[in-house]
Amino acid sequence: MLFYVFFPTDLAEGLKVLMNEFFQSLGLSVLSKGNIFPAVMTERKELKSLIKKLRPISCDKKLIRLGSARDGGYLVPDDLAGIKACFSPGVARTADFELECANRGMDVFLADNSVEKPPCSHERFHFTKKFIGVTTNNEFMTLDDWVAASMLDSQDDLILQIDIEGFEYEVFLAASDKLMRRFRIIVGEFHSLGSLWNKPFFSLAARAFEKILQSHSCVHNHPNNCCSVLRHGGLEIPYITEITFFRNDRISSPSFMETFPHPLDQDNTDNPTLDLPKCWYTDN
Repeated sequence: MLFYVFFPTDLAEGLKVLMNEFFQSLGLSVLSKGNIFPAVMTERKELKSLIKKLRPISCDKKLIRLGSARDGGYLVPDDLAGIKACFSPGVARTADFELECANRGMDVFLADNSVEKPPCSHERFHFTKKFIGVTTNNEFMTLDDWVAASMLDSQDDLILQIDIEGFEYEVFLAASDKLMRRFRIIVGEFHSLGSLWNKPFFSLAARAFEKILQSHSCVHNHPNNCCSVLRHGGLEIPYITEITFFRNDRISSPSFMETFPHPLDQDNTDNPTLDLPKCWYTDN
């Protein structure tokens, strides 16, 4: 088992000054034998600021549920008319969300190099046996290249549903601003959030969220109850959560949501219900 020891930023910087390269390498060598590695800890105010930016809002479009009653179903704004296609990287054991999009007249593009085909079929399904990542080669394809290969009109509105086990952050950072603005709705399952206290991971994830928030706002947040929450510093961080973003030009009369869970929320697993912690939707 691997352990990380977090140091507050000011202490970590002080240690860096006191230790020359030799003693740094010696100390790391000794600690590594016990599978212990020092890491800089995110400042609470930075993490709190990010959580505040992700506070869900309500607007004139009510939320509806697409997909299954449990895992594989997501809440999205009732503003689907005119969306031409759904892009869904990460093919799981169910494709209920994608199937409902197809039944509503959208072309559905799925991609995953770890499976041979989607778990169900539909005449509007288009499958690519590649992972979505930060480059295009035999195994990977960028989000921009994938959408471009679909031969859709460049002005079409799209919906993105992404669940790729932690690689979502780099995919968002690699996506062009022009493409991001084409996604009217983004539904993402965001992983490893307990590591937000780790400053290097926080820097990656925060940049990805900031990228999304340039053009979209959070309209729903539902923790996946497959995992618990990390409690530290007066904050509660779900390890995995499903967040729905809605493009800002489609939002009217926004206001902060004050009540969770949403009536349409459902548990992902048989584990105890995990509601969104209050620090994600209140000022406390």
